[in-house]
Amino acid sequence: MAPSKYLKPPQAPPLFTATATSLVKDAQALCDRTRAMLDKIAKDVTPESATFANVVLPMAEDENTAGLEARVIGFYQAVSTNQELRDASSKAEEIMDEFNIEASMREDIFKLVDAAYQKGEDLDPESRRLLEKERKSYIRNGLGIPAGPKRDRFKDIKKRLSMIQIEFQKNLNEESGGIWFTPEELAGVPEDVMSGLEKGSGENAGKVKLSFKYPDLFPTLKFATNPDTRKRVFIDNENKCNANAPLFKEAIILRDEAARLLGYKDHASFKLEDKMAKTPETVNEFLGDLRTQLAPGGKKEIEHLMEIKTEYLKSVGMEASNDGNYYLWDSRFYQRLMVEKEYSIDEQKIAEYFPLQSTVEGMLDIFQKLFGFVFIELDAEARANISETTKADDISWHEDVKIFSVWDDEGEGGGFVGYLYLDLHPRPGKYGHAANFSLQPGYLHPNGTRRYPATALVCNFSKPTATKPSLLKHDEVVTLFHELGHGIHDLAGRTKYSRFHGTSVVRDFVEAPSQMLENWCWTKEQLKNLSKHYETGEPIPDELVDLQIGAKHVNDALFNLRQLHFGIFDMTVHSPKSHAEAEGFELSKMYNDLRSQISGIKGPEALGLKSDWGNGQATFGHLIGGYDAGYYGYLSSQVYSTDMFYSVFKKDPMNQEEGRRYRHMVLEKGGSQEEMKTLEDFLGRKPSTEAFYKDLGLKARQIRQRNNCEF
Repeated sequence: MAPSKYLKPPQAPPLFTATATSLVKDAQALCDRTRAMLDKIAKDVTPESATFANVVLPMAEDENTAGLEARVIGFYQAVSTNQELRDASSKAEEIMDEFNIEASMREDIFKLVDAAYQKGEDLDPESRRLLEKERKSYIRNGLGIPAGPKRDRFKDIKKRLSMIQIEFQKNLNEESGGIWFTPEELAGVPEDVMSGLEKGSGENAGKVKLSFKYPDLFPTLKFATNPDTRKRVFIDNENKCNANAPLFKEAIILRDEAARLLGYKDHASFKLEDKMAKTPETVNEFLGDLRTQLAPGGKKEIEHLMEIKTEYLKSVGMEASNDGNYYLWDSRFYQRLMVEKEYSIDEQKIAEYFPLQSTVEGMLDIFQKLFGFVFIELDAEARANISETTKADDISWHEDVKIFSVWDDEGEGGGFVGYLYLDLHPRPGKYGHAANFSLQPGYLHPNGTRRYPATALVCNFSKPTATKPSLLKHDEVVTLFHELGHGIHDLAGRTKYSRFHGTSVVRDFVEAPSQMLENWCWTKEQLKNLSKHYETGEPIPDELVDLQIGAKHVNDALFNLRQLHFGIFDMTVHSPKSHAEAEGFELSKMYNDLRSQISGIKGPEALGLKSDWGNGQATFGHLIGGYDAGYYGYLSSQVYSTDMFYSVFKKDPMNQEEGRRYRHMVLEKGGSQEEMKTLEDFLGRKPSTEAFYKDLGLKARQIRQRNNCEF
């Protein structure tokens, strides 16, 4: 039983009681309310009388309160089990996006924002930053284009891009394909996976259906002994959402056209202008240097894995099938064999020490000690007590969801922090990857009191079986810790405006806080504290921990070359030399050719198929969902995350003084100030690339310095 002071948070959690009708109606009402607010500003204020207080502040306050409803409205499409609700959520998001595009191009409001900006009022730093960004956003949203056909075309492009994003993600969420296999074809796949597969009937009698969801896909690619099975699974997975291929191409072409209408040479130049990197040249130099340095290591790793493949095929009497090539569908299988053989790591055995429930508890305990939080899990009675409807089910969207109220510990003042939701298992229609969703932002009310955030982790870990709980492989422990890191960033936010709350930072910094926390999953004492054998309750033995940590950098070059493939493909498609080049892109061929060239791993091309054999870009939600010309951020953020960990936490990862300093100086600030200032204030110097390159076993070099940003 939680202490009584935790039983009644000062703010109720959001409700999840919407209907298909109410979602669309509520979205329209939000738009109507904001439109009325903007109309009133336009009516009451002139450029001569415009100030921050009578123009930008009421807009910011409306944005604060609208976010409480809008994010939840759009969330249903990612998690609801009801098809009608998911469809209505998508429709509602279309309505809100279309309105936001219209509002962002209101010239009457822009003139007032610009007039307030030109007055140069003495504002607090966060308000000044809001005013500057608000003014700039109107220009970037098309008001720098003279009124007329070109501006109208820009608006049409924005609306179509919004529709593409919604449809693209919906197709991924709704994807329900799979392959019917005989049990013999799936030889080697763990029984935990096999027992959960759909059983066939009729023409599929005696077969099981393997879906493309992560808990089915990854174990099959790792353990299936039949190479033809792995090949089919890999190729079909790359083609699971081909309806998205034309949408992806249309988005690339439209983005390029829009950027050129705004006066930029390409979409990457437009997107990077307000990021830490600033220019495509900086990004391309960073990615190119990494590629050059990693390539020799990747070649050696493939040669070694090919030796393991040759030895394995010989040992099972399949040497005749060895054509001397190392294929994409070989990677997970032979990397697993290599780790088992050379590092004595049995990932199934290690997973027994990381049942999902106790691992989550261990992670939250780390965050409690390090950052000064208290997490109180809410049972049915507690949920009913804090629900505005008094119904426990009304504050959750599914029975699997765990809810925590989050508080400061006594050292941090004992106050309320917000709500954390964990939705960790796959189901039909659900978002298929792992992500953190901000459900409600935090901010200051006009009277100075605080609105507290609500944040959700949406993941897809295997479900418990009748005989075992959900058990996490070590890489899944890392994923969970990473996503929880985003959630903690969201909860820790203490900004004045919701615009800057939590993870609302530039894309090439947003991953850094979570990436830094991944290091705790490679630290002996922390791994032992996270572990608890699902049968005996014993912590993981020292020898197993040492083996796992010793394998941290195994095949590091290939892993990072894979990330480089994504990042270089992203920059290539968003940096065409001309619009005609963008229109002529053969995207599937480019995606597959770049992967082969960068990773050095063979694809179906080596077996005679054309380079357009698969449409991997059609499954690449990041590039449609906000990481366009930004995927490099996963690598550049590691420059900052590695620097922070090695400089501050490596010698004592559980140093509470440093943990709280990190909470207040980095996480709390969100996007309320320049991210480089946040880093420099915390580190006491400019960030350095040295730890990043050293961690990869590479030679450190400064690529370029712009705005004090070295990488």
